[in-house]
Amino acid sequence: MKPFTIAIDGPAGAGKGTLARRLADHYRLNLLDTGLTYRAVAHALLQVGLPLDNVSAAETAARQVDLAKLDRAVLSAHAVGEAASKVAVFPTVRRILVEKQREFAKTPPGAVLDGRDIGTVVCPDADIKLYVTASAEVRAQRRLAEIESIGGTANFAEILADIQRRDERDMGRADSPLKPAADAHLLDTSEMAIEAAFLAAMAVIDDVLAKRDKA
Repeated sequence: MKPFTIAIDGPAGAGKGTLARRLADHYRLNLLDTGLTYRAVAHALLQVGLPLDNVSAAETAARQVDLAKLDRAVLSAHAVGEAASKVAVFPTVRRILVEKQREFAKTPPGAVLDGRDIGTVVCPDADIKLYVTASAEVRAQRRLAEIESIGGTANFAEILADIQRRDERDMGRADSPLKPAADAHLLDTSEMAIEAAFLAAMAVIDDVLAKRDKA
């Protein structure tokens, strides 16, 4: 049986990463946060002090990304995330990383991939496509709560402005802009806890799996 692929897209802070981890664990599938691949490229440039608009250096870094060695603890830093959204606009960098992501998706028994263009570009033939979203205000509030939960401090207005800027970059780029696939199932988590989102996603997936088993 061909690998089963679940594509999860959506803006930053909508909860797609948490949902992806829950689904990968429940269905025993491989998991890839594709955002980490762009963060790895940005981190490589930041480490050696190269400008983020150096396309050639970004391409070299993209070719060297090892999907098995993505360190979430290091790559989750806010500065790395900001830098990642800048290198992610380069079409050549995207093409290199998309090929790596597609190979990952083909590995049995299948995978859950989350990002910005999984259902539209990386895995347009995915068995399941979910588009997870939430209002910018809700996402900013969640980010603030996350920072405060680990003893940090932050300004809500600044976080909100940052999220809105990132949304604009992701949705406005010419290559692979963030948008729901035509056949994606929409999950708006603005007023939905992760457990409710998980159950809603499971209902969609189980329905597809049941039909697949009968085929």
